[in-house]
Amino acid sequence: MEKTPLDSDIEKAGGIRRIVASFRYSMQGLRRLWREQAFRQEVMAFAAGLVVFALVGATAVDYLVFVILMLVLFGMESLNTAIEELVDRISPEISTVGRHAKDLGSFAVFCLLCANGFFASYVVISRSLD
Repeated sequence: MEKTPLDSDIEKAGGIRRIVASFRYSMQGLRRLWREQAFRQEVMAFAAGLVVFALVGATAVDYLVFVILMLVLFGMESLNTAIEELVDRISPEISTVGRHAKDLGSFAVFCLLCANGFFASYVVISRSLD
């Protein structure tokens, strides 16, 4: 097979080494994301939500849905941060396309924040009425 300019001579890890490497890359991403104030606020909201759920007597299913929604939010925040970093690197000057890309990423995070808020409100209200 003929090599293309995009091919690399770097040998990729396989098996358990690949799993360990993938985990390490993920933790590097988490460390980078932790520098984002929005992410730290979301983590605090997650912890507060767990406390509130305990206080209102949320069910195991309530906790499960909340944890899944928060994990999706954390993933979306990661993607939004990646978009912002790429836009800043590729197009450091102010541009309409760059602004749109950042705004769309922000809107995706906003949608998940709303979904989490709606769900948490539903749980708190419904458990409080029981």
